[in-house]
Amino acid sequence: MTIGSLRGVLSLVEDQEIIVEVGGVGYRVLIAPLTQNQFGEKGSEILIYTHHHFREDAQTLFGFPTREDCLFFEALISTHGVGPSLGLSILSTHSPNQLAQILVDEDSEALCLVPGIGKKTATRLIVELQSKIDFASISLNGQGRNGYDAATENSTLKDVRDALSGLGYGNDEIQVAMKNLPSNTDSSLLLKLALQELATVT
Repeated sequence: MTIGSLRGVLSLVEDQEIIVEVGGVGYRVLIAPLTQNQFGEKGSEILIYTHHHFREDAQTLFGFPTREDCLFFEALISTHGVGPSLGLSILSTHSPNQLAQILVDEDSEALCLVPGIGKKTATRLIVELQSKIDFASISLNGQGRNGYDAATENSTLKDVRDALSGLGYGNDEIQVAMKNLPSNTDSSLLLKLALQELATVT
C-alpha cells in the first residue's frame, strides 16, 4: 500500500519533520524547511501530500503542502543520481517556483548553492529536469502561491547571490546566508540581511 496523502491533526512541527495523527496513529513525515510555515500550527487539522519511499530496510514519508510540490519532488528523484535526501535538500534551498525559473534560465550557479551539487552535476540536472517538469502547471510569469511574482523573486535572489560572490564569499557561505531570506523584498535589503546573517556565523 502506498500513502499518497494524509489528513489529520498536526501534533509536532520541527524544522525538517512533522507528525500527523490520523485515527490515533502518528505518521512521521520529513519536510523541506522552506515549507514548514505552510503546514500551520501544532494542533491544527491539515491535508498533506506525500511521497511514500520504499527501501529494503525502511519506509519513509516525504510531505508537501501541495500536489504540485510533491510531483516536483518526484521529478527530482527520478533523475540520475538524485535520491530522496538530495531531492529534499534541493527543495530546502529553492522553492518549486524558483527551481522552475532556474531551469528556464539554465542557471546552474543557483543549483550549485545546494550542498552536494557541483557545476557538472548542476548542468546535467538542468538538462534532465527540463524534459520532466510540467512548466504549464507552475506560475512562472504570474503570481505564485504566496502572492508574488516568481520570476522577479528569482532574479532578485540571483542579484544577491552575484553580489555576495563578488564580495568573495564561497558557495557554502552564500547558501547559509540566503537560506532564510524573506520573499518579495528588494535586493538591497536582502543583501543587507544576508551580510548580517554571515556576520553571526563568522
